[in-house]
Amino acid sequence: MRSLLFVPGDDARKLAKAMTCGADALILDLEDSVAPSGKAHARQMVRDFIFDARRRCARPRLFVRINGLGTGLADPDLDAVMPAGPDGIMLPKSRAGADVQHLGAKLAVREAESRLPDGACAIIPIVTETAASIFGLASYAGASQRLLGMAWGAEDLSAALGAETNRLPDGAFAAPYQLARTLTLVGARAAEVEPIDTVFTAFRDEAGLRRDCEAARRDGFTAKMAIHPAQVPVINEVFTPTPEAVERAKAILAAFAENPQAGVIAMGEEMLDRPHLLRAQGVLARAR
Repeated sequence: MRSLLFVPGDDARKLAKAMTCGADALILDLEDSVAPSGKAHARQMVRDFIFDARRRCARPRLFVRINGLGTGLADPDLDAVMPAGPDGIMLPKSRAGADVQHLGAKLAVREAESRLPDGACAIIPIVTETAASIFGLASYAGASQRLLGMAWGAEDLSAALGAETNRLPDGAFAAPYQLARTLTLVGARAAEVEPIDTVFTAFRDEAGLRRDCEAARRDGFTAKMAIHPAQVPVINEVFTPTPEAVERAKAILAAFAENPQAGVIAMGEEMLDRPHLLRAQGVLARAR
């Protein structure tokens, strides 16, 4: 996945439009974008939407962002949507790997009740939305086989910290959010899952979005969340390896294949070793 688009779970028009915007995954939202009075209606809409979408041959992956485990709303969310067989659940306000394990147990029960394959529903937690969550980022490694990726969020974290803003005047993240971003990247790699970058809220600023995406890709993120369909083409473009990058990666793999006993090889004016090989393998995996 490169792009994950948030879609309000109670808006039929936006749900329909999202299916054709080119996003690799949709995050059907039952949390922040749905008012408390609309939760029950949104659950039914999301359930029906998933049932309908799963009949299509070509479709994006379908995730549901439920309400947090501590809200009392997570179980009704899961009771409503799990019979439809979503591809995954996005867990907001996740504090540590134990929350993923807790959610995994809830999913296992509902998969059995709905006669769905055990373990079919993946989990992507948002791992930086509270102050306490920053201290749990090392605990996701080995927490669950359902763990597909780890995303970070700057908006809820800034509210939790009592900050005036999470970005500096030049658009860069302020120090607390740079820390959260970096620890999410490291934590995801330690857990051997995909690191997913946060949303870019200025949805009309295409140049700013592109800079954000390029910085995320440079540092090791493999995907980015979006809040508007117009952001999807830029995200997909930036997180898709260029033809030049693919050809270089193939050349590196071929060079190592021709010299299987070599720890270091020369290519042009560069000396390449195992880290270069691993990066090349990652480029080709993303290209596929």
